[in-house]
Amino acid sequence: MPLLFPKKVKYRKWQTGRVGSKERTASRGIKLDFGSYGLKALTGARIKSNQIEAARKTISRQMQKKGKLWIRIFPDRPYTAKAAEVGMGKGKGDLQGYVFEVLPGRIIFEVDGLDEEVAKEALRKAGAKLPIKTRIISRDND
Repeated sequence: MPLLFPKKVKYRKWQTGRVGSKERTASRGIKLDFGSYGLKALTGARIKSNQIEAARKTISRQMQKKGKLWIRIFPDRPYTAKAAEVGMGKGKGDLQGYVFEVLPGRIIFEVDGLDEEVAKEALRKAGAKLPIKTRIISRDND
């Protein structure tokens, strides 16, 4: 499966914006909507599409064709970079890929149809692939 990215975008390059302010927390995507277990972000960061894909592959491998997986985030924010050792000026860098800006409290993945140990192990390993601190939550004890 290819990396996640939008089919088309209105603007090719976005302005940078603010990264993970301490006060901001997610107001949407904070409850389990589909599965029994989920991976919740405790810190904020920008997660690249290849990091989401690495975590998805890890969960899929642990699930072994059982259960169902939902990815609750989609990288639609483009990011740019200039080549190494290039001087300042001469315009903005080229498009490198897409990210999703995660705020604390956001549910990233949900799984269902697995027993508790398998689900928790899969989500724990997926959390290690992401550049944020995460917590595994369940329907019983949000």
